[in-house]
Amino acid sequence: MNKNQQGLLIVYTGNGKGKTTAALGIAMRCWGRGMRVAMMQFIKKRELKSGEHLAARSMDGIEIVPLGDGFTWLSEDLNQDRSRAQDGWDQCVARLESSELDVVVLDELTYCLNFGWLAVDDVLDALARRRPGMHVVVTGRDAPQKLIERADLVTEMREIKHPYRRGVTPQKGIDL
Repeated sequence: MNKNQQGLLIVYTGNGKGKTTAALGIAMRCWGRGMRVAMMQFIKKRELKSGEHLAARSMDGIEIVPLGDGFTWLSEDLNQDRSRAQDGWDQCVARLESSELDVVVLDELTYCLNFGWLAVDDVLDALARRRPGMHVVVTGRDAPQKLIERADLVTEMREIKHPYRRGVTPQKGIDL
């Protein structure tokens, strides 16, 4: 790492589409530079095989781990979702403490923070303890103000138009 290289905390938030896609772009750039990447996905179902999961299978040095069960505010078992989020966070902390990784993406983490399943201060403490030089990307709507203040870069995605509004279902390669 050169003397100007530092680990950045990047947040992609907002109601518009593209937060995970932007994080995947960073993951691809870093992987292309020989960096080791882990993407931890809090909402994605374990059995879901989206395009990024299929691609990662053939990319040595990039790991994508779905931690969720599609849990959302519509869940029928919020205690189970809270427990699943904590178990997932424990896996994330292990990645953040790893000397083997250069980049950790915490996809849809903000939902767990906003629902109170994870404590913002605990997450910020873990992020502060990561090794120097490690980049972290956090995605999700409504990023907490404390996270925004701690971040080096924050981008808010704003929806202007979305095919979902016309009844178009998620498209392979675009959404999945």
